[in-house]
Amino acid sequence: DKVLPELIEPYELRAAKLREFLEDVKPSLCYDIVPLADPFGPSVTDPDLQCLVVSEETRRGGEAVNRKRLENGLPELTLHEIQLMKDPVRSQNEEEKISSSSLRQRLLGTLLQPPRQDPALPLRPYVIGLTGGTGSGKTSIAKLLGHLGAFVIDADKLGHAVYVPGGPAYQPVVAAFGAEILNKDGTINRKVLGAKVFGNQERLKSLTDIVWPEIAQMVKERVREADAQGK
Repeated sequence: DKVLPELIEPYELRAAKLREFLEDVKPSLCYDIVPLADPFGPSVTDPDLQCLVVSEETRRGGEAVNRKRLENGLPELTLHEIQLMKDPVRSQNEEEKISSSSLRQRLLGTLLQPPRQDPALPLRPYVIGLTGGTGSGKTSIAKLLGHLGAFVIDADKLGHAVYVPGGPAYQPVVAAFGAEILNKDGTINRKVLGAKVFGNQERLKSLTDIVWPEIAQMVKERVREADAQGK
């Protein structure tokens, strides 16, 4: 549930950096660096531990550790609370403290590693999925990519195209939801259709089971078209 977990460095690299830091601060220090497979790790099983360093945010976690230790027949740990450092360069939407989540958000837009070569995928066309909520900037980014030479496939437009008379989903949708969804000119009234399906999970699934495969097929056709154009 971390923010942008894809940008968290591998455990081995993080452990190596921590080891380098500890050796730089105090070469004579004895320590163990332990990967955590659960929220508690060795803190609730190691009888030799005496102290747990917490912050104001993690004190409750420290108290949970002590409850677990008592359940396991071990003495409580001394909880040493440290203050969090404020981030002097944080933006308005970032946490006040120095936060790895904020640091990862700042990495967006930078290339951390080259694209992975997957032998199961063709070298071209290179397909990018652009998603996001309303107002998140999809249209602007799509235009930018288009100016850079990308072949842009607008799934929203394809979603409208499958409904038009003669479109691949037209007859199945009319058959499933009745002629009352049609305008006088024979086109599907999307508002009437929407009123039938939204709020009704079974009907909505029936609609998406018809429409989404057809949109996916149209996307694949557009990808082949892009490939033919050398995009």
